[in-house]
This record gives sequence, C-alpha cells and structure tokens, in this order.
Amino acid sequence: MTDHDHEKAELDVGQLEQQKTYQSDVIDDDDVSEQEGKRIIWRVDRRLVVLVGVLYCISLMDRTNLSAAAVAGMLEELELTGNRYSVITLLFFVTYMIFQPPSTVIIRKIGPRLFLSTITLAWGAVMIGFGFSPSYQVLLALRLLLGVFEAGYFPGCVYLLSTWYTRYEVGRRYSVFYLLGSVASACSGILAFGFMQMDGVAGLSGWRWIFIMEGIITCLLASLGYWLLVDFPDSKRKSWRFLSARERAWIVRRVDADRGDVVVPKFSIAAFLKGGADWRVWGYGLIAFCTNTLTYSLAYFLPLILNTNLGFSKGVSLCLIAPPYAFSGIYMYLIGWAGDRFRIRGPIVALNMVVALIGLPILGWHPNNGVRYFGAFLVTAGAASNVPGSLAYQANNIRGQWKRAFASASWVGFASMGGIAGSLVFRSQDAATGYKPGLYACIACCLFAILIVGVLDLSFYIDNKKAERGEKELETQDEDYQPGFRYTY
Repeated sequence: MTDHDHEKAELDVGQLEQQKTYQSDVIDDDDVSEQEGKRIIWRVDRRLVVLVGVLYCISLMDRTNLSAAAVAGMLEELELTGNRYSVITLLFFVTYMIFQPPSTVIIRKIGPRLFLSTITLAWGAVMIGFGFSPSYQVLLALRLLLGVFEAGYFPGCVYLLSTWYTRYEVGRRYSVFYLLGSVASACSGILAFGFMQMDGVAGLSGWRWIFIMEGIITCLLASLGYWLLVDFPDSKRKSWRFLSARERAWIVRRVDADRGDVVVPKFSIAAFLKGGADWRVWGYGLIAFCTNTLTYSLAYFLPLILNTNLGFSKGVSLCLIAPPYAFSGIYMYLIGWAGDRFRIRGPIVALNMVVALIGLPILGWHPNNGVRYFGAFLVTAGAASNVPGSLAYQANNIRGQWKRAFASASWVGFASMGGIAGSLVFRSQDAATGYKPGLYACIACCLFAILIVGVLDLSFYIDNKKAERGEKELETQDEDYQPGFRYTY
C-alpha cells in the first residue's frame, strides 16, 4: 500500500468516526416539529447574524472613515497632497488581500469566538493609533497593519454563516449581515460629524477624535464578541452554547441533507487549492471585483464628491451620505428575500447592476444637483446589494467544505482588488471635470458583471440539463458527493 493509500485510509476512518458522532447526536432529534425548527432558526438569526453584522458595522466604519477624516481636515494637517490620499486608501488592501486566504483555515482550527474577537480587538487598537499619527508615513504603516487584522473577518464570517444555513436561507442572512454594515456606513458620517465637534479637546484636531473614539468603540465590541460569538454547528469545542446538543444536531442534519458537506475532510493544501480548478470560482471572484470597485469608490469618495463637486458644505456632505445607505439597506433586504423566496441568484445580481447603471449617469451628468444626489441612492443600492447577492450566488453553487473555504477566500481576494481599483478610479485631478473617468470605470464594471452572470447562468443551465438526462453528476470533487445536486441560476 502506498503512502497516498495510507493517508486516504486514515482520512476515510476519520470521516467515518466524525459521521458516527453526528449520527449519535441525531438519533433522538426526529421529534423536532416545524414550529420548533422555526424557533431554533430564529434563535440562530438573533445570536449569529446580528452579532457578526454588528461587528462588521465596525469593520466597515473603521476602514472607510478616511473620507470623513479627509473632509474634517486630515488632508491639510498631514499635507496629503497629490495622490497621497489615494495611496493611503489602497495600501489597506495590499495586506488585506495577502492575509485573507489562510483565514478560513485558521477559523476552523481555533474557532470563531477566539479568532474573530482577537482580530477585532487588534484593529481597534490600530484605529486608536490613527488618531495620533504625526505624519503621512506613519499613516501608511498603520493602514498596512489595519489590513492585516481586518483580513480575516469578512471571509471568516461568510464561511461561518454558510455552515449554519441551507442554500436557500443564506440570501436573506447575507443581506442582513451586510445590511448592518450599510447602516454603519449610513451612520458613520453623522457619527464622524459628532466626533469632529471635539476639535481642540486635549489639544487634538477633530479628525483625530474620529479615529480615537471609533477605535475605542471597536475594542469594547470585540470584548462583547468574545463572550457571545457562536462556533460552528458541528464543533465540539467548549463555549457558551445557546443551543442544546439535540438542536445543534438538527441544524447539522438539515444542512447535510441540503448540501451533503457537513463532514469536514482532513485539511491539506492540495484539498484547499483544488477549489481553484473550477473556472466558475474565478467568475464569482470577478463579480466581486466589479461590485467592490463600486462600493469602495462610493465609500471613499462620495463625501468628497458631495463636497467638492455638488457644492455641499463639509458638515452637510458627511450627513448626506446617510440617506443613500439607509435606502440601500431596505432595498437590499427586499431583494435578498426575493432571491430566497423564488430561488434565483443570477438575475438578482444582474438586476442590481442595472440599478447601479441607471444611477451612475444621473449622478455624473444631470444638471440639477438634487437629481444627481438621487442618482447616488440608485448607485449605492445596486452596488451594496450585490455584495450579499453575489455571495449567495456563489454559496448556492458550491459543494464541499474546503472548496467553500477556498471560494470564500478568493471572493474576498478579488473584492480586495476591487477595493484597490475603487481607491484609484476617482482621482483628485478629475474633480474639475466631475470625476467623469471614475464614472466611466464604474459603468464598465457594471456591464462586465452582467456579462459574467450571463456566462455563468448559461453554463449552469447546460450542466443542469445534462444532469437531468443522467449524462453527468454535478460537484463531484469529493468522494462523498451529493447525488442530485443542481446549480441555482
């Protein structure tokens, strides 16, 4: 017997033992009624989705509050002339992208409670350091460090959520998770405006207090997360469990019946990287790139556009970013509900891009500033809603724990590249022309994403038809693949 055969035999025995453990857990859970099942899912929603969403609020706020600080005087005090502001915004994504791939592996090894709360505490401390930055160079170093610590949060949460819900439940949950982040984006300008009023306290400028106070809030919430974060449903680690063993076993059983990938194979780098052999994984990544080019360009430059291009004052510009994000939250939930209700994914992603496509020309070219501001509502709603929309699109069409982990990491990696692009598309020298080059770039991203969705959905349709005719089985990369699996388009 070869070394490979020995390794395979050990893996099979390990999976068998793990499966036996699940079976022993679920022996007595057949009496879970429909009503009790709904109550269990509701408890998971309240504890898991709300908490990771609240922490993601802080994550988005901490990585995008540069725009508020810029409006509040940071550009002048630290002499951020030329392209220095754009360099600061994009440097975050360099380390953010590099440190993402291992995160979905680490969170499996040490658990979400310890991993997510620790990195949140760490980036909160870095954020406080931002408030004491004496120079452009120190700000650059802190942005790189911020990317290191924030890198694991989003892919870790996406992966964690996918293990608790079936394929046609994740759409709304991703929407609520990201919706809470949008609420943070909506409130961040108002919150920053309030902290700006501390200008002069302890001899510090108002923009410095934005970073310091938001960093303190992040550290406090990280401590809360350590006590309240939820582990994987199949985990045997000791933690503050909010479900009984019987209830967790029911969660495990229903997810396994839906996807057949609850049992986690032994990790190997080959098993992890094998997910990259599916060309569709890179298609999901390109959609993430296009989507996040829009979302980050809005996050970093919308206050500046409102201030320098539409003529609103600094304080008003910070407050006016709230209504578009609040509107996008409502739209996001409704479109997520529709996707789950009617079991469609690709058309939802394409529709969101069409909404953004309608808003971009209005924002950039309409002669009336009030109407242009309305265009910001459409762009924000379409772009922001495609983050959970594209995540659900990906999650519904992937099977296998390590392929899921690889796909989550690659999605966020491409999203980070979108963040870099979003940091550069709106250039300071284009302010006089209404940031037209940046708007053209965003329009191109929308069109490209729609094209990718069309290619993916066509491939899903063809493969599903072949599977229905018995010509092939889908997603068979694991030996324990689930017969009858179908793609969702």
